[in-house]
Amino acid sequence: MRKIKVILMSVFLALFIAGCSSGTSAEFFESGSQVSGKTEQSDSGMEVHFIDVGQGDATLIKAGDHAMLIDAGDNSEGTAVQSYLNSQGIEKLDYVIGTHPDADHIGGLDVVVYKFDCKKIFMPGVTSDTKTYDDVMQALKSKNQKAQAPKPGETYTLGDASFTVIAPVKGYGDETNNWSIGMVLQYGENRFLFTGDAEKEAEEDILAKGEDISADVYKASHHGSKTGSCDDFLDKVHPSYAVISCGEGNKYGHPSAQTLTNFRSRGIKTFRTDNQGTIVAYSDGKNITWNASPDTTWTPGEPKGSSSNWNSSSKNISKGKLGDSSKNTSKTQVSYVINEDTGKFHLPSCRFVKQMNEENRITSSKSRNTLIKEGYEACKVCEP
Repeated sequence: MRKIKVILMSVFLALFIAGCSSGTSAEFFESGSQVSGKTEQSDSGMEVHFIDVGQGDATLIKAGDHAMLIDAGDNSEGTAVQSYLNSQGIEKLDYVIGTHPDADHIGGLDVVVYKFDCKKIFMPGVTSDTKTYDDVMQALKSKNQKAQAPKPGETYTLGDASFTVIAPVKGYGDETNNWSIGMVLQYGENRFLFTGDAEKEAEEDILAKGEDISADVYKASHHGSKTGSCDDFLDKVHPSYAVISCGEGNKYGHPSAQTLTNFRSRGIKTFRTDNQGTIVAYSDGKNITWNASPDTTWTPGEPKGSSSNWNSSSKNISKGKLGDSSKNTSKTQVSYVINEDTGKFHLPSCRFVKQMNEENRITSSKSRNTLIKEGYEACKVCEP
């Protein structure tokens, strides 16, 4: 399906950019498919590409001959992000931002660091004891680079555009989402707000600082989760548009009904990568045009396998190994606990299960063989 989207949008995006360059008054270009293909470089204007990386974040910003990348999706999306940047004619990146250490944001960052000339790399002042984080650190080391932790209030230029850091305001211990680097991107009169996976506590701290966070476009925090985009924060941002980056059928149920209701009640036109693929906004400094019409389904996400495929009851847990599901005739359902960060699955009794970040945990009743075929690795300690 994604390959079909790529082919379709190779044609659609060329028409979209041509329309923007000719000064079309149309606010939206009908699409809803994956974007691909190199865009023509205009003499002026800024493009913001909310790249479809499934359940994760990756945003490319192009301003003249300058470009920056915010996050790079999960571990499995590194090559896809590389290909997308190549299709956009990107050879160097003025800035690369890993908003926070979670795998769905920095998983593909090591590939980007290896493959592109990255001038400045920003990450928050928090580390993570995961292989994903270590992979990024090793990539930086191989290129003799170090990540910098930007401070709120600092402003950086990107061609004729600029961005001001607004978060993290303080330290948040092990709450990695709240460590997210937040920023306001400005081009002419147009403003875009990015807050990573910031949750209510971080949003309240941003509000307390009194910075101007008003924006035309709001990149929805935490994939549209109910833990972010609180009422007071949305009122302060007062966006005309919101973009939600999330994966189709993701296990978290993103975006939440609460967030969608908040957007809809405020008249915020909303775009979604799970329904529409890559979303591209084009700013001429006064007006913003899009490669798609806003999503009109307003349908919240449902956790993948939220019905019969999920089972957290201890009564259905077996310590034995489970073969192919077609051969399993037992009425007792076997559950495994997957760590989406490490890519390993465990028995529920494994000591590593207690150490998992709740955000990365998924309980599955799929067979052992099925999980392995899907690319997961069996824990060598509990030997599921």
